[in-house]
Amino acid sequence: MKAIAHDRCGPPDVLRLEDLDMPEPGDDEVLVRVHAAGVDPGVWHLTTGLPYAVRLGFGLRAPRARVRGMDMAGRVERAGRNVTRFKPGDQVFGSCDGAFAEYACARQDRLAAKPANLTFEQAAAVPVSACTALQSLRDKGELRPGQKVLIIGAAGGVGTFAVQLAKAFGAHVTGVCSTTKTELVRSIGADDVVDYTRDDFADAGRRYDLILDTAGHRSLSHLRRALTPRGTLVLIGGEGKGRWPGGMDRMLRALMLTPFTGHRLRGLFSTQRPEDLRLLAELIEAGEVTPVVERTYALDEVPEAVRHLAEGRARGKVVVTL
Repeated sequence: MKAIAHDRCGPPDVLRLEDLDMPEPGDDEVLVRVHAAGVDPGVWHLTTGLPYAVRLGFGLRAPRARVRGMDMAGRVERAGRNVTRFKPGDQVFGSCDGAFAEYACARQDRLAAKPANLTFEQAAAVPVSACTALQSLRDKGELRPGQKVLIIGAAGGVGTFAVQLAKAFGAHVTGVCSTTKTELVRSIGADDVVDYTRDDFADAGRRYDLILDTAGHRSLSHLRRALTPRGTLVLIGGEGKGRWPGGMDRMLRALMLTPFTGHRLRGLFSTQRPEDLRLLAELIEAGEVTPVVERTYALDEVPEAVRHLAEGRARGKVVVTL
């Protein structure tokens, strides 16, 4: 089968299209014919090996798993003997190791039935980013109807889902993005939009019950200026400068500062749970959430797709089609 693999850490150019053996599903796995795969920042981190902290879990000198990609949507080809939730022919979406390939194996507890009103490309955009947005708002942010929410990076992969989910949960939503993306953020339901190239959300005099920071660059003191006295800040991921921590130090500082302030400062490392995928599928089928897919790339164009995402130019999600 064709797959995108690499043997060493480096820039996206280390990713290569190769012929690999067909994977064999385990007892609790299904073999999926991948129709589309999502591209998320984790792909860049694991490809480059940056920040160095990621190598502790995924390989110090070289990646343990050669094939990249997590998000995917496709059809079940074969099921392991312990699989009870899916059968050959079922259309599914979810996450796995090695989604940038014609075939991939996935555990049944990391999959759900594909929403009937989505294409495979749209469904592949959902798992990692939408679960991250959902868990940030519901679990870490403890969002309640009527609260005011600020979403930084509202035009990104996580941000576009967070705007729509916050609206579905009854919040008043303000999105932060650049000038060229303001119309997109308005179109997906944001009540207000702040163009960060012109205005500073922390100097506008408004305060928010919950702030989701998906961009990962602003200081904690800057973010806290925009919170209500008992507000919550959720830091998503560890984007930032530095080859070692890569922004993770900001999350650690937030955890240490929380006991000494009225604010709740929290970090998030999301997981893909089947119950969350099913909830997202229900919201999508009800028309309350729609994946925003900016561009699609062919399998042999994965290096270009990863580079496009890493440069911060994407509006919504980038997807690879097979």
